[in-house]
Amino acid sequence: MVHFSSIEDARDRLAATGYLVDDELATVVFLGDALGKPILLEGPAGTGKTELAKAVAQAQGATLVRLQCYEGLDEARALYEWNYRKQLLRIQAAQDQGAAWSQLHDDIFAEEFLLPRPLLQAIRSEGPTVLLIDETDKADVEVEGLLLEVLSEFQVTIPELGTVKATSQPFVVLTSNATRELSEALKRRCLYAHVDYPDAERERAIVMSRVPEIAEDLTIALVRAIRAMRVQDLRKPPSVAETIDWARTMQALGVQELTDAVVEQTLGVVLKHQTDRAKVREQLRLGQA
Repeated sequence: MVHFSSIEDARDRLAATGYLVDDELATVVFLGDALGKPILLEGPAGTGKTELAKAVAQAQGATLVRLQCYEGLDEARALYEWNYRKQLLRIQAAQDQGAAWSQLHDDIFAEEFLLPRPLLQAIRSEGPTVLLIDETDKADVEVEGLLLEVLSEFQVTIPELGTVKATSQPFVVLTSNATRELSEALKRRCLYAHVDYPDAERERAIVMSRVPEIAEDLTIALVRAIRAMRVQDLRKPPSVAETIDWARTMQALGVQELTDAVVEQTLGVVLKHQTDRAKVREQLRLGQA
């Protein structure tokens, strides 16, 4: 089912959720929907890749199913597993009644004992669904093989129950912070977009769409300060979400002007490592000298 009628429709409906995209990203989202292909969003942490999947779900009125990748993620956590405790209780109860194992095997591998995980949940969903496979590069290479199988046919084979095919194909978003190179086989199955920090004009627009009460002059100063921090060698540069949080902080404090004192007082909103805060404070001191 196609949800976006055009590139402009995709851009406008995402903007209505508060997520502003450029023409390139709007095109990738539209084509991912129109062609039924997963989209791979790659770029630095904090550039809004995860938020784009949430915005697509909101724009389409879809359910968001999220698979958070991490080192050690396996098929049981990504796809499905059996409720072993419930199976054991059923076996014990049946054996107490004199049932033989041959009578139990099919029973304990019935639907009621299945625990679907995100990939299977998305495939079995009957309504519009956005499947977010977040930080794919953090998962082990073996997980990519599982993703290839699922994303190629949008079906899963459960030996005890048979093949489960998607009745309504989910819109799939994979994100990567590029900490490792994803396989060419996985990339071939996806449309690709590099998501970087927005330029100053778009970041100001994003802030003002999320914090409409903030003064334009203060927004300009906030974005200028954030962009100055990002060019420094920081352990974790501030994300767009943290720019928005900083703007909301100014509102909460009733601040009308971004002075050096205000920056120093509120650095904990945008910088989460002490070494980064020390670097920025040093730059402030040099600027005052």
